[in-house]
Amino acid sequence: MLNFTLKQLRYVEAADRSGSIAKAAEELNISQSSITAAIDALESGLGFDLFVRTPARGIRATASGRDALGLIRRFIHQSHQFEEELSSLGGLTRGTVRIACYATAAPSFLPPVLRAITEGFPDLSIQLLEGNMARIMEFLDEGEADVAFTYSQVLSDRCHFEPLFEAPPYAMVSVDDPLAGQPSTTFAELATRPMVMLDLPHTRDYFVGMFEALGLSPNIAHSTRSSEIVRALVAGGFGFSLLNIRPVDYRESESRYRIVPISDAPLSPIFGIATMDGAQQTRMVRAFVQSCTELRDRGVFEDLVVRCPGQPTPPFPRKM
Repeated sequence: MLNFTLKQLRYVEAADRSGSIAKAAEELNISQSSITAAIDALESGLGFDLFVRTPARGIRATASGRDALGLIRRFIHQSHQFEEELSSLGGLTRGTVRIACYATAAPSFLPPVLRAITEGFPDLSIQLLEGNMARIMEFLDEGEADVAFTYSQVLSDRCHFEPLFEAPPYAMVSVDDPLAGQPSTTFAELATRPMVMLDLPHTRDYFVGMFEALGLSPNIAHSTRSSEIVRALVAGGFGFSLLNIRPVDYRESESRYRIVPISDAPLSPIFGIATMDGAQQTRMVRAFVQSCTELRDRGVFEDLVVRCPGQPTPPFPRKM
């Protein structure tokens, strides 16, 4: 029969996450020998090695260790949920919400969300995970995140999705481009210009697919995985780019690029909040999701959307 404590499991998980016994000890403010003892005790009870230990190179999980550590992480998260639910019975409003957010959207989208939730729950702790759309869904599927902010087209069948706003694509062009003075543009006009592609999983296929749906092909001159570099290249006159969420720091009178709506976009994705179907959620996670939907219903997210002049806000289902 296995004999271990929650504290030992937390020591082992920290060692795996940091890839180093020394770093785990520093993070938890305990001795390295305590980390080593916890690993040794658990390995002895399990009958197999959790880690390969290489001098001067840290530790890495074995194949069996990876499976065991996945279970350990889920158990530790469940213990946090239990503590938070128990505390809430006494009216306490403390808790943690682990958020995964598509990195390109995070700087514009997260500030109003976090301001709203922390006003209602000042003792709330937020753990933020960023990545591309594929990585965001991995965080959610593997239990590392409670909620994920992403687009509806990347969801798995195991997810529940709460739509927050429609995010039609727009063109970002240099201030020196003639398109900068137009109220809108088309994919046919854009196809004649060099493109700076935001080259991330799902993102590239989505942007290229819109051109192809209209019988066009983009002229991809440059590509990058960084939205910051996209803006720098566009501002420098190296081509146009496509995005879906307005940058938080965009000021037309100050920026060296302009945002131009696209009148013939064949697809406007829905951005929202995903959770795993059937997952037990703490009171704080439920309150967080509710706060997001209240912001949606108040129209707060419309500031992030770029539409053609006079285009109304289209209705879309509140739940998917």
